[in-house]
Amino acid sequence: MSSDLEILLTNDDGIESPGIRALYDGLTDVGNVTVVAPAENQSATGRAMSSEVAVHEHELGYAIAGTPADCVVAGLEALGPYPDLVVAGCNKGANLGQYVLGRSGTISAAVEAAFFGLPSIAVSLFLTSEEFERETAVDDYETAVDATTYLAEHALDSGVFEQAEYLNVNTPRPDRSTDEMVVTRPSHGYDMTATRNGDGRITLHDRMWEKMDAGEVDDPPGTDRRAVLDGKVSVSPLTAPHTTEHHEALDALAETY
Repeated sequence: MSSDLEILLTNDDGIESPGIRALYDGLTDVGNVTVVAPAENQSATGRAMSSEVAVHEHELGYAIAGTPADCVVAGLEALGPYPDLVVAGCNKGANLGQYVLGRSGTISAAVEAAFFGLPSIAVSLFLTSEEFERETAVDDYETAVDATTYLAEHALDSGVFEQAEYLNVNTPRPDRSTDEMVVTRPSHGYDMTATRNGDGRITLHDRMWEKMDAGEVDDPPGTDRRAVLDGKVSVSPLTAPHTTEHHEALDALAETY
């Protein structure tokens, strides 16, 4: 891949996060990197979109008072240069399973790019619940940087994006260094619960995190969650539009409406 590769880098943890700094430092070895990222943490905002956002210059590029999806649109349409590739991350915490694809701000930035017809990569680092509560350092993202720079350098010319519109990359815990990358599919596993409290509130809880902490998930080989728990870099090739096959039963209902 030519050093003329233009990369737009964003995230959802905010422009001051060590994860985006780590990717910026690594990706500058394979291309020209422009950062357009949220000024503050925008985790789990999905593809929420604003009608107007403030922008401020930052040492890495531009800080946007908005969501990751805002950042992609602003970067592509107003700030430039127009990229060959969009990278989102590196997220503090994994983005694994089908159910997170619409929730995650990191993945949503990649999806936003896909709707522009641009190849994109979302990348996240798995941490246990205890590790997540601590501050991370740039060095914690070493495997994520290695995997992302490798894909940025080689995926465009390899034909990967002729079938996939974006890649969802997840890397193992920082203390589980790996040199194995596997192609996966998002897991079907889902275990959300809600508890009504006595103070007029309801607590929403994702129990998959406890299962991940214990390494006790039912996901079979070939799934993203299984790969990461096994200490491998997971890469899921995905498409952005939500589509289904032609549905005869619904055709019949529509005809009799």
